[in-house]
Amino acid sequence: MKKTKIVAAITAICMLVSVFAAFGCVNASADTANVSLYFAELTFSKYGMSTRDIYVKTDGNSSNQAVTVHYHYYMNSWVDEEAELFTTLSDGSKIWKASIRSYATEYAIKYEANGHTYWDNNNGNNYKQDVLGTAPVTVERSWYPYYNGSNTLRVALQNYAYQKNVFVRYTNDGWNTYTDAPLSYYETNENGTETWTGSVVRTAEDWHDFEYCVCYQVNGQEYWANNFGENYTISHRVYP
Repeated sequence: MKKTKIVAAITAICMLVSVFAAFGCVNASADTANVSLYFAELTFSKYGMSTRDIYVKTDGNSSNQAVTVHYHYYMNSWVDEEAELFTTLSDGSKIWKASIRSYATEYAIKYEANGHTYWDNNNGNNYKQDVLGTAPVTVERSWYPYYNGSNTLRVALQNYAYQKNVFVRYTNDGWNTYTDAPLSYYETNENGTETWTGSVVRTAEDWHDFEYCVCYQVNGQEYWANNFGENYTISHRVYP
């Protein structure tokens, strides 16, 4: 009888552990839904030191929110950079921005709201490269300036469906007129996103008149990468 009771007790404990483990997994998934990397881009790189702009999306409505990028600066040194509220999207979610300078690309995102702390650490792997997070589409910075009035444009987008249409819309006269040029599939990245490329042609003598944005059409929806309403200009490139 005693042996039977012990076995039953152990079985009950194991069942409770399984329940708590499952509950913990659910909580972890719910936590990451509150904060996510929107996208990150390299803005400057020289002598091993890189500067990156990190854009973070949060979905909470708390009035006392704080977003911090915890990143690997050099060797075993980790530091924190507080993000600032950058803009609010049409669905009410907030975009935060932090610029980090480091010799090593590895970071995670912390979100604090209403006494709770949430993390987006790329499923425990941290982020280690320039990636597209949850943004539908974004324009990658070019390494080189425009030559002979044109340059290759690189776009990162989520692979929502096989059938899709991607194009760049640009103007040389301050949007009095504009041109649409198709972009073509280039490659699928390790994280499942895709890179599309194409060319834009600048004919305006004044570079300030040249602007562009990108449209991604899929599943009956349109997603625009337009630098959060400011559009992209000739200066959207990496400065080595």
